[in-house]
Amino acid sequence: MALHKILKIVALLLSIAGVIFLAMIIAKGDEAVVATGEGVDGFLYIAYITLAIVIVFVLFFVLKGIFSGNIKNTLMSVGAFLLIVIISYVLADANPMAMQDGEMLSASGSKWVGAGLYAFYILAVLAIGSMVFSGIKKVTK
Repeated sequence: MALHKILKIVALLLSIAGVIFLAMIIAKGDEAVVATGEGVDGFLYIAYITLAIVIVFVLFFVLKGIFSGNIKNTLMSVGAFLLIVIISYVLADANPMAMQDGEMLSASGSKWVGAGLYAFYILAVLAIGSMVFSGIKKVTK
């Protein structure tokens, strides 16, 4: 329970600091904030601190779960995901192309964008397929 109490206190302090920085931004007015960005730094620091705390806890509990559970199944899942990423990268084209702002997207950047899209499509098909398979399996029982 000590960790829970500490996290509640940290969350309360971050909330109070966020409210204070929000009040400072509101007090400066829209024009001053838009023109100079004055007062936004504190708000961003609160967001960075919150993000860092969340990332640390997620990594901690993920690693704790991996080592306390069945590590073989976890490594097989990670390996399957990496295999999908590798297959997607091989399938992707490496064509440099012009972006909307007039700059050129490099061949490597284009290949990684294509790999991300292919990986998304493959994972979406697998997810939909597993839901359909699960539904059919439930209906037949």
